[in-house]
Amino acid sequence: MGYVLLYGFCRLLAFLPLNLLYFLSDVFLYPLVYYVAAYRKKVVRVNLAASFPEKSPEELRKLEKRFYRYFCALILETIYLSGISGKEALRRTTFTNTGILENCQAKGQQVLIMLGHYGNWEYQSFLNLHCPGLHQINVYRPLRSKAFDRLMLKLRTRFGAEMVEKQAVLRKIALLRRAGQSAVFGMIADQSPSKANLHYWTRFLNQDTAVLNGVERLARSSGAAVVYADVRILKRGYYSTEFKLITDKPGETADNEITEEYSRLMEQSILRDPAFWLWTHRRWKHRRNQSPKTAQKNANKQFRK
Repeated sequence: MGYVLLYGFCRLLAFLPLNLLYFLSDVFLYPLVYYVAAYRKKVVRVNLAASFPEKSPEELRKLEKRFYRYFCALILETIYLSGISGKEALRRTTFTNTGILENCQAKGQQVLIMLGHYGNWEYQSFLNLHCPGLHQINVYRPLRSKAFDRLMLKLRTRFGAEMVEKQAVLRKIALLRRAGQSAVFGMIADQSPSKANLHYWTRFLNQDTAVLNGVERLARSSGAAVVYADVRILKRGYYSTEFKLITDKPGETADNEITEEYSRLMEQSILRDPAFWLWTHRRWKHRRNQSPKTAQKNANKQFRK
């Protein structure tokens, strides 16, 4: 019942033009989320202050507001996925360097596409429309709410992409290999690792950062090529993705080389325009030399300078 209500609500909103949804986002949702609910504002401020210590309070607040304005629009863009046509999806997205993916698939090599919570990552499911010959599989972690989980699976598979839980990726690759097939796996890799997976640290956005290295380990064990998806926001509602090869010979790379290269590319994307990254995410909940309480105090000082 919960899923039916959720999907019905999304379909009703998706009948509205996207520009009207943006208007509703700016006039109603943004003030509600930013000023009234102050959704995760403490987390956002800690993240921004630590990532950009050189910015003035005015610059940080301007960036904070730009992020929340985009975040609210992103919510409605995601809802709009329930009704967007294939023609409009093609018009709103472009993908370049897709030959990297097609060449790997042609020679039977699996591809792991590493991306982050930058721009509208859900629009990566439109890749199938641009390259119908690709076998696209997106890796996900089930949501706690069964209704929301079912809804997101419905939205993410509308245009032919397959979904696989992250624990089942290696098994899926083995099945593809036995069948003489290959696929491109979309994997979001900028989350904070669990305490049990604090294997690799790097300097990321001016902070010591624990980084997931599961994609690298998967590439080494399966021989898959690793590609970075560099997302740009062309204008509101329009996105481009450029694929950049990290390696097609993972067995010849040094330990953590793939993970480090991804971190550098992800950082470059964020620094190009920071407002489009998911700053509400508790990315630095594990800290090497600073407690969360100290980080919060420093953020408060930075915003009040």
